[in-house]
Amino acid sequence: MERELALEFVRVTEAAALSSGRLMGRGDKEAADRAAVESMRRAFDTVYIDGIVVIGEGEMDDAPMLYIGEKVGAGTPPQVDVAVDPLEGTNLVAKGLPNALSVLAVAPRNCLLHAPDMYMDKIAVGPKAAGCINLDDPIESNVRNVARALGKEVEDIVAIVLDRPRHEHIIKELRRLGARARLISDGDVSAAMSTAIEEAGVDILFGIGGAPEGVLAAAALKCMGGEIQGRLVPEDEEEIARIKEMGLEDPRQLLLMEDLIRGDDVIFAATGITDGDFLQGVRYAGTTATTHSLVMRSVTGTIRLIKATHQLRLKPHYVARSCQGESGGV
Repeated sequence: MERELALEFVRVTEAAALSSGRLMGRGDKEAADRAAVESMRRAFDTVYIDGIVVIGEGEMDDAPMLYIGEKVGAGTPPQVDVAVDPLEGTNLVAKGLPNALSVLAVAPRNCLLHAPDMYMDKIAVGPKAAGCINLDDPIESNVRNVARALGKEVEDIVAIVLDRPRHEHIIKELRRLGARARLISDGDVSAAMSTAIEEAGVDILFGIGGAPEGVLAAAALKCMGGEIQGRLVPEDEEEIARIKEMGLEDPRQLLLMEDLIRGDDVIFAATGITDGDFLQGVRYAGTTATTHSLVMRSVTGTIRLIKATHQLRLKPHYVARSCQGESGGV
């Protein structure tokens, strides 16, 4: 992939963030998600790629969401796989809570795991603890190994976990060990990324979340030098059949980084919608708005932070129905 595409992908996540950010705190997560999806789709039309969505928001019958198998881009080479979450943290935006993002990952064709929309058990760490975790090991072993890798005491370790009844045993074990548990309501892509950002104060992620989010998190951590392992958690025979259709003979296979992201080249982009651990949310001021984004590429390890000011009058199709002006790009 050409490195010049990185900025084009940021423009896509910016468009989704600008649209959905207008609905922050209004209690309507469906409207916020729909706004993000529609703007992301329009923005992709301006990008010179031949893309297929392999991680999206459902199947074709669920349109207007960006569905699995949908073609995106202008239809010109390179041929790429695309993973998207136009609004990661719909509840976070609806309630005005931190860490909502618009995210995407792009890799050469057939390099992203075509994860079905089901649950995945996950463990993730940042670069200093990469190689020290194993999803099959007990929680205590993983916590102690990570503490050793980071030069910390177990009592210093912060584990981030989705606050769900299914994770009560994880939370109980962390507290027994004396480790600290940071419970979150939503947003496990940003949670996994936080393990690789020292300022976020998070050392390890545990728990079951969405499989699509697992692939997106893997793309981000591959760029950041971290590690994630996962295992699909099918709930019925239909989901087991879907796993086999995607090429995994063993539905319970341990998925390592190389299974989730094949090859060395993946680009990950994210734009903050609400304020978070590493990106500020969208700021609106009359006919202008400011966004904060990051874009990363695994083949170089470069992480770029981008602050952009947008003239909303020039982008009515994307972000500002109430502003008057000529239609513009992103």
